[in-house]
Amino acid sequence: MLMDVVEKITSRRLGVIGWSAFLWLVAPIPQGAEFRGSIVDAGSGKPIAARVYLRNAAGEWLFVKSAAMNGSALPYLEQWIPMAGSVERHTTVSAHPFRIELPRGEYTLEIESGKEFIPQRRRLEVADAPVEHTFRLKRWINLAEHGWFSGETHVHRRISELPNVMLAEDLNVAFPVTFWTIRSDTAPDLEPSRLRSQGPSPFGPREDRGVDPIRIDPTHVILPRNTEYEVFSVGGRGHTLGALFLLNHRSVFTKLAPPVAPIAEQAHAEGALIDLDKHSWPWSMMLVPVAKVDLFELSNNSVWRTQFGFNQAPPLAPPWTNLEKDGAKTLTEWGWLNYGFEVYYALLNCGFQLVPTAGTASGVHPVPLGYSRVYVHTGQNFGVDEWLRGLKAGRSFVTTGPILFATVNGKLPGETFSSKRPPGDGIAVDIESISEKPITQIEIVVNGEVVESVVPDLMKTPAGAWRARVSRRVTIKETSWLAVRSIEPQPDGRKRFAHTAPWHFVVNGQPHVPRRVQVQYFISLMEQEIQRNREILPPAALAEFEAALQAYQSLQSRAR
Repeated sequence: MLMDVVEKITSRRLGVIGWSAFLWLVAPIPQGAEFRGSIVDAGSGKPIAARVYLRNAAGEWLFVKSAAMNGSALPYLEQWIPMAGSVERHTTVSAHPFRIELPRGEYTLEIESGKEFIPQRRRLEVADAPVEHTFRLKRWINLAEHGWFSGETHVHRRISELPNVMLAEDLNVAFPVTFWTIRSDTAPDLEPSRLRSQGPSPFGPREDRGVDPIRIDPTHVILPRNTEYEVFSVGGRGHTLGALFLLNHRSVFTKLAPPVAPIAEQAHAEGALIDLDKHSWPWSMMLVPVAKVDLFELSNNSVWRTQFGFNQAPPLAPPWTNLEKDGAKTLTEWGWLNYGFEVYYALLNCGFQLVPTAGTASGVHPVPLGYSRVYVHTGQNFGVDEWLRGLKAGRSFVTTGPILFATVNGKLPGETFSSKRPPGDGIAVDIESISEKPITQIEIVVNGEVVESVVPDLMKTPAGAWRARVSRRVTIKETSWLAVRSIEPQPDGRKRFAHTAPWHFVVNGQPHVPRRVQVQYFISLMEQEIQRNREILPPAALAEFEAALQAYQSLQSRAR
């Protein structure tokens, strides 16, 4: 839902004459004249930070500057080279006025601030007078008022730029990758990544700022010590394995990977969380049982604001899925997302209680920080320790757009219910989804199966958003998990979604019953990887794949 105002500007005065789906500004400005803008919260009138997109009629991107001595404006220029449409060009501006000199011509201006404000799009026609304008962004939801605070777990932005960017995106918690390696024979370090197509970061090298949280303000915090093992070569030979994220650890890791178990043990001993962000990569399903992974990026660095980039179908697709494709070997964006859902559901069915999270890889990918994010419930008083406990416990939902509040028997996601027998009258599932554009579907998922699919009745909120409420009673017959998801179609045919962390139900102390086809899928993946790695990996590393194979094989006896 973009606010759309048609405005005409004469001299330095603006007059609002109408509202629709886009906000257009026609502003006469002379050649070489300065355009100044301020961005404020329409409700409070207070200045806010935001992301600004500006293009001329030729499609060239322009970048505004801060007009305040104590302000900041950071340009962002990233493109996924194989796809011309996968570009991200914007400026994040602090809560201060911005300015730019514009020659005569036509321009398109877009302003966004995180997930909770209605974006604005305007057309500028530069002709004959300088102009100043205040852009009033209307909030459609305020998650902090409901006790929910956002974060993302896969950040490649420099710590020096995060105060500007996090405030522009209203992202409460960020885990920037501090230490990184792409080789099996090199420990993670601070050196520039050779994967970055545009060369070294314009914001300087990565830096180790210690272990203490960096507080931008009371509700925006950087957790500065995080490490990514992203192995593309083994023993100096090109051989992709995958990525392992260590979040909020204490020491500097000097161990080489693989093997991964000693690294994971050290990380967990330091209170760190281990994040799986690339669920289709070769060693990912080995990491789950061997590294005892905590988090699963349900929306990961393949999901962008602009054109979807990573559309290659996994080499061994799950046989129980019918993934949406747009070619013989490529998936649609929704097909890719569903692949992640199905793998996550299969792991839950196998008894791995992973918590969903989200990451963008903003800093090396064409996507704004926090485009995918996880909201964690802490209550009215935000605290980083409470937020981390909530993330680990699964008091959360992941979103690329919609907001999803849900309870089961009055409890937030992450709750575990234990009973000697299944609840005879079922369980109460209460759902509220609020979205910028209309939600078309709300689904209740039990053990990976959609047991309720509802086309909800919608109502407009006072803030102009769409609200859907659904209440259902769901039958639980055995030890199970349950989650809720909502879907928000976009005008361009894409879909945004929200997905809760699961609730767990333990009946008579029994474990989950895995699905046989899912267990066999994981077994096949491990057998394939053992064969692929047999002549390449050292014995200790190969043994980890064999240990994962045994872990999945052990599930066969109780699978059905």
